[in-house]
Amino acid sequence: MRNFFKNKRILITGHTGFKGSWLSEILSLWGTDIIGYSLNPPTNPNLYDLLNLNTKVTSIIDDVRNLEGLKKTFNEYEPELVIHMAAQPIVRTSYERPVYTYETNVMGTVNICECIRHTSSVKSFLNVTTDKVYENIESNHSYTEDEKLDGFDPYSNSKSCSELVTHSYNNSFFQELDIRCSTARAGNVIGGGDFAKDRIIPDCVRASINGEDILIRNPYSIRPYQHVLEPLFVYLTIIKEQYHEKSYSGYYNVGPDKEDCVTTGEITDLYCNYFNKNNKKQVKWINQYDEGPHEATLLQLDNLKIKKVFGWNPIWNIEKAVEKTVEWTKTYMNDEDITECTDNQINEYIKERGGSDF
Repeated sequence: MRNFFKNKRILITGHTGFKGSWLSEILSLWGTDIIGYSLNPPTNPNLYDLLNLNTKVTSIIDDVRNLEGLKKTFNEYEPELVIHMAAQPIVRTSYERPVYTYETNVMGTVNICECIRHTSSVKSFLNVTTDKVYENIESNHSYTEDEKLDGFDPYSNSKSCSELVTHSYNNSFFQELDIRCSTARAGNVIGGGDFAKDRIIPDCVRASINGEDILIRNPYSIRPYQHVLEPLFVYLTIIKEQYHEKSYSGYYNVGPDKEDCVTTGEITDLYCNYFNKNNKKQVKWINQYDEGPHEATLLQLDNLKIKKVFGWNPIWNIEKAVEKTVEWTKTYMNDEDITECTDNQINEYIKERGGSDF
């Protein structure tokens, strides 16, 4: 994999976000020519700045709603590969700002697809969406890729629409142009450097830094949690394999095994256990239901397709994912070398994934 991405030119939207920063760091280690297109980092602090990624990425700070800005970027840099991750990603924010959410997540995808169809250099495209694209009936059921797309809240629904936009462009334009196109529906990711609001692990990190109790809105909600490196390496696998073989293009759930679908309370217990180990500063959580807007209580993905198609299996289970998140967090809190910690975790993951094969 490393050899494939060396010197390839890739355009990543959302490169200043949490997942985008981890992805940019991986590719920078491999010698990839990275073009990033995104708004400024969404939080302060943020992983993008902590990793000094501005020195490793050609960074265009702009909005995916700006079609002319995107056209200029595609025309100037002529990428071969495109990974679209820019989004308004927070469910609660989507209730507060539904129009902005739809503009960003739907028209942003339209703009990306429109630029791709007019850029002859693009050979392989991946749109990253979410596990929340499905019509969720809140039963003990793991959703497969062929089930109905109809997210409930404005965020989830806008990502369902993003999927449909991508399907339409693929059917109408990309197949004829021989542009290989897939979507990846990922579950909840955790890892070092996520400082977003309204997410459980960042809430844990903030409480740990401030010496406060962790407040949980709904400790019984079940989600498919995985370390951020798991989906990122699936994304890289998809975009690489479909580049070589068109039949790999498709729609993929990217989630952990069922045993790593845990409640918010369970993952917070894991965080507290790992953080409190050999640590003077102890943290605990308390249940503080706030009667906020509707969010799904139960959501699980069926990951059999990526296992069959790519021979993929998750290697970092939920306990390892939380352990690595706490390891990174303590490095940050102790003002130690963030880049070294991040790169060590990437290299450790690669070694466990297959070493020289990557």
